[in-house]
Amino acid sequence: MKQAYAAISREKSKPLVLECIGIEEPRPDEILVRIVASGVCHTDMVVRDQGYDVPQPVVLGHEGSGVVEAVGCNVKALVPGDHVALSYAYCGTCDKCLAGTPYYCEDFFGRNFRGTRPDGTCPLHDSQGTQISGCFFEQSSFATYSIASERNAVKIPKDVPLDLIGPLGCGLQTGAGAVLNCLKPPPGSSIAIFGAGAVGMAAAMAAKIAGCGTVIVVDLNAERLELAVQLGATHTVNARRQDSVKAIKEIAPNGVDFSLECTSSPKVFRQAVDCLGVPGTCGLVGSSALGTEASIDIGSFLFGRTLVGIVEGQSIPADFIPQLIDHWRNGRFPFDKLVRFYELNEINQAMADSESGQVIKPILRMKH
Repeated sequence: MKQAYAAISREKSKPLVLECIGIEEPRPDEILVRIVASGVCHTDMVVRDQGYDVPQPVVLGHEGSGVVEAVGCNVKALVPGDHVALSYAYCGTCDKCLAGTPYYCEDFFGRNFRGTRPDGTCPLHDSQGTQISGCFFEQSSFATYSIASERNAVKIPKDVPLDLIGPLGCGLQTGAGAVLNCLKPPPGSSIAIFGAGAVGMAAAMAAKIAGCGTVIVVDLNAERLELAVQLGATHTVNARRQDSVKAIKEIAPNGVDFSLECTSSPKVFRQAVDCLGVPGTCGLVGSSALGTEASIDIGSFLFGRTLVGIVEGQSIPADFIPQLIDHWRNGRFPFDKLVRFYELNEINQAMADSESGQVIKPILRMKH
């Protein structure tokens, strides 16, 4: 059993603790990845606080990047030495996966939030030999080594910085994919994006790529709104100082063609619906704790308006992550402007800085 160093969530809403753990060798359909870096995502904090019922203790992290160290005997597409970005898990065999929509996998929640393999086992154990939930998004990348699968590992060119690329596997593909893969706004159209975190900023950059004529970003943080303009926003709304819906309709008097809710706030979700024109489409990507409810005027949808929930940006990672890398290389997706780096032992500070709004996308670097 290989030894790894990991950040473990042992108690609800408590700081993660750094421990040495044991990690099994990969099974026939698995790979062992030496993690170089891992992004920190809002969903990690939601699970730490038990917004989703993932059994603790658990090693979180689902935006990993690293180098393949070993592969199981059934793995065909990857070999040791390959550089990979890790993304979400899916079964690959259900009707949804076979139809080319793995983000709607019939076992999506189980594969990503169960905390174990489908057979109930887990590759991670603490120093006492006790099993630790360690299949979070089939990677648990807040560790120096990770067991993943061939399906959720995307091979990337070796000249792409491994310590930068991990967030493409979840937060950034969620925001960019929500626009480019799901909403698909035509050139010249208008969109309002609620939340200028990593997901919302990725959406703003994607809206610029799509050719939207009006890109409105709404947030409470003035510095983030200034950055949003650099990344593609044509207008911003400071929701701390303005009524968001009223301000949007001053910019787009008939309402916007599209809106995207990235905050997980029921109040903001209502605003994202209320600012739509006729017809109009609201995309929902904000990750709320299970059981969160919101009130909506049913009449809002009587005139052709649409509400769509979006998982992982409706992205097929093996296809979409290389597209985002190409956009980054060509200067159209400068997500590196969102990043601040931390060491793994600074993980609790990274989470605190993310929650306070001091940093948009923390990335943890691993020492080996």
